[in-house]
Amino acid sequence: MSVMKLEILYEDNHIIAVNKKPGDITQGDKTGDTTLPDIIMDFIKKRDNKPGNVFLGVIHRLDRPTSGVVLFAKTSKGLSRFNQLFREDKVSKVYHALVEQPPVQEENPKLVHYLKKNEEQNKSYVVSKNSPGAREAVLAYRTLKQGTHFTLLEVKLFTGRHHQIRCQLSSIGSSIRGDLKYGAKRSGPKGSIGLHARTISFTHPISGKEVAITAPYPLDIDGAWKVANEK
Repeated sequence: MSVMKLEILYEDNHIIAVNKKPGDITQGDKTGDTTLPDIIMDFIKKRDNKPGNVFLGVIHRLDRPTSGVVLFAKTSKGLSRFNQLFREDKVSKVYHALVEQPPVQEENPKLVHYLKKNEEQNKSYVVSKNSPGAREAVLAYRTLKQGTHFTLLEVKLFTGRHHQIRCQLSSIGSSIRGDLKYGAKRSGPKGSIGLHARTISFTHPISGKEVAITAPYPLDIDGAWKVANEK
């Protein structure tokens, strides 16, 4: 990913929000690929002509094949304040998902499962409530549009579990487009899946302003997301 392709959605003295593309990584992994924070730091250093190191803190993460808005802190004060905001569940996150099969219920205000992560497989499974290591996972979804090949869902998270949306939607028979790990029939282009962090909103912990950041769909990958813009 080049600096020219970095899509900044919001920036102030303390944070920067970018539209993550599928395939970008928010934290280093075994692949050794360049991370999104590295790209942003390089961009800020060059843009602002900074002589020393650039501070950039990872506030939250998105799975590699997922796209959408992701926040980073430009100051240590911003990092600590936003970490607290996330710990206190004072950040609202809305995702849009393209699923292969529409859910039986067009809308569910409280979909509850208990999930357990398999570290070796890097995958979560739905388990019983009393299963060792089980963690409650809660989300709400509603159907936005029905396309020819995919259905567009709006998903709101109430908990933040590993692969939560991917696992929960798969468990009700609505696997996300391209998500082979959770039951999709075929892979997405360039390893992408049809999950997009659409909007993130919060009361800025330093300025006190209400902030809502929306990320455009990754339409440059393939035509799958065009259903989202159809009337």
